[in-house]
Amino acid sequence: MKSREKRRGKSESDGKAVVLFHSSNYAIRAEKLAKRERIEVKLIPIPRHLSSDCGICLLLAQDDMERVKNLLLSENVSYDRIELI
Repeated sequence: MKSREKRRGKSESDGKAVVLFHSSNYAIRAEKLAKRERIEVKLIPIPRHLSSDCGICLLLAQDDMERVKNLLLSENVSYDRIELI
């Protein structure tokens, strides 16, 4: 029972999100900006259930969503949307 509780708590705090962009140039720029701010991110292919495009998106911790969103807005980096995965 304790292991279930630990897993449940861990999954809530370890949730992931992706930022989808209109172009790969924005994704690459966003990655550089986030890493400059010491936010752990990674460029990955867009998951199929989110888009059929063969582009890239930015993977990040759910806990960093607001921070990344504010960073992108302040740096005028256009993005399509942020999705939880």
